[in-house]
Amino acid sequence: MALEKRVSYQASKTYSTLNDFTKETRNVWLVFHGMGYLSKYFLRYFKSLNPAENYIIAPQAPSKYYMGPEFKHVGASWLTREDTQAETRNVLTYVDEVWKTECRDQEFNFIILGYSQGVSIATRWMASRKIQCDHLVLHSGGIPRELRSSDFDYLSVETPVTYIYGDNDEYIDEARKTEQSLLGGQLFGDRLNIEVFDGIHEVNTDFLLKLSETL
Repeated sequence: MALEKRVSYQASKTYSTLNDFTKETRNVWLVFHGMGYLSKYFLRYFKSLNPAENYIIAPQAPSKYYMGPEFKHVGASWLTREDTQAETRNVLTYVDEVWKTECRDQEFNFIILGYSQGVSIATRWMASRKIQCDHLVLHSGGIPRELRSSDFDYLSVETPVTYIYGDNDEYIDEARKTEQSLLGGQLFGDRLNIEVFDGIHEVNTDFLLKLSETL
């Protein structure tokens, strides 16, 4: 008889940062990349932000794999449908350690951003750890269906939540748009703002720059 068993062990994982945290830093971003990315390359979308005022922290999805038939490029995934609950606990514990390492005493604007698959990690981490932020950005991804409005009761009523996606996003059809709009409204109420840009499934760097300058 085949049995699936479980062990616990210690592991170390990398994460990436962009710019230096100094007395001039105004905005700290915790950003979760999408499937197929590595955190060090995901940071390129934030290079147009003022480096003196913006410090970006990008956790790395744990499951790396070779992409494409030539096995030349490496990507990573946060979760799959296999053993999701246990893997979620592992990922969130890792994010805890990243944030504990990077959290500073100095006051700053704290932005949490999830892109594509990273939306699920950003929202689950916030909901389970009751993390306050100054702006939550849900970019071109799906909000986990298990989340409830009570999971975000702790969040300040003044915290803006932006759900943003491209009007030609190949992964977001009309049914998906409606589902996410309704779910986002249930979870965040009047805090939710939906923005649609002219584009496909890609990070909107213009929005990032605009947000960084208005915080």
